Amino acid sequence: MTTKNMGIATRPIFIPNRETPGVIEQEITFDWYMGMSTEVRKRSIISLHNNASLVGYKKILEASSKSEQSIGIQLSAFFLKNIKGYPVENLFQSSKVFENGGPYRDLLTVTPREAKKDQRLKESGDLIEFKFNNKKYPLEPKSLFYDWLYINVLFSNRNLNLREDFFEMKFDAISDIEFNPKKSFNCQARTLALCISLYENESIQDFIEDPIQFSREFNLYKYEEVDNKKDNSNHSFDF
Repeated sequence: MTTKNMGIATRPIFIPNRETPGVIEQEITFDWYMGMSTEVRKRSIISLHNNASLVGYKKILEASSKSEQSIGIQLSAFFLKNIKGYPVENLFQSSKVFENGGPYRDLLTVTPREAKKDQRLKESGDLIEFKFNNKKYPLEPKSLFYDWLYINVLFSNRNLNLREDFFEMKFDAISDIEFNPKKSFNCQARTLALCISLYENESIQDFIEDPIQFSREFNLYKYEEVDNKKDNSNHSFDF
């Protein structure tokens, strides 16, 4: 691999807060290998995880279709399905309500990639809310609906064995090589870190039943940011 095919990138990894419900976010700088193939993406993942281990995070799960761990693929939004067999990605995209259209329920029955790329999602005006099972959900905090939807699916009866395996593995942090915070805000890696935090703080059901009130009570969408020196001066920012 020549240097012209490499660059330097900075991406967040997400650490579950095991003391109180929430997520700690840490940026990691690593070698980025140019190209879209799974093989090339895996080189970037290895670099990301190696550099994360240097600051204390040894057991990291890559949660995406590019993961080398089968559970990381199974937990990606393209593969994790609800009791009816619909992937999280399809459920999410088919819940969007725009100024001039939506929700587009037919997106439930296409592939996750087709659902994500459907032109109507770009041509129907501004996104104004989400609607799921005839209930409306706000756009703010930005990832609240995505988190709530994903956690509901993970905790359905269909995924009992999968989630038990996941929690037993005791991951230090979660990554998603496809997530670029400059381009999007929903991230399955952050949601999985939140899952671990909620589970270990015995708060899953409270979050599922009333995500808005719970997130306010625990200030879930104000994340603790730490620098690569892992010092004791923590900073917060609104997500």
